[in-house]
Amino acid sequence: QVQVVESGGGPVQVGGSLRLSCTVSESVWVNRANYMAWYRQAPGMERELVARLEWSGRSNYADSVEERFTIFRDGANNRVNLRMSSLRTEDTAVYYCNVGLQGTDYWGKGTLVTVSS
Repeated sequence: QVQVVESGGGPVQVGGSLRLSCTVSESVWVNRANYMAWYRQAPGMERELVARLEWSGRSNYADSVEERFTIFRDGANNRVNLRMSSLRTEDTAVYYCNVGLQGTDYWGKGTLVTVSS
C-alpha cells in the first residue's frame, strides 16, 4: 500500500511563508511517467490544483498562486515540497499531496494551513 504523508502545515500570518513537504513510501522520481502535485480545499469549496511537478521538471501553477508558490524537488526520490510565500487569508485550506505512480493516483490525508491577519 502506497503511503503519502504531508507535513509542514500550521498557522501563519498574512504575508508570511510556509513550506510543505510530501513524502511517499515509494520512489517517485525514477519513472518519467510519474508526477507529484499539491491540491487544496477551502471550507465550502471544491478541491483545486495548486501546483504540479512532472518528472521532466516541468511545473504548472494555479493563477492565484503564480509567483508566490514554488513546487520543487530536494534531491530525494520520494519527496516534493511546496514553498509558499506572501500568504493571504484566501490561501487558508487543507493542502493535499497527490502522487501519480505509473498511472495510479494516490492521495495524502492533507495538512491544514491557516493564514490570519
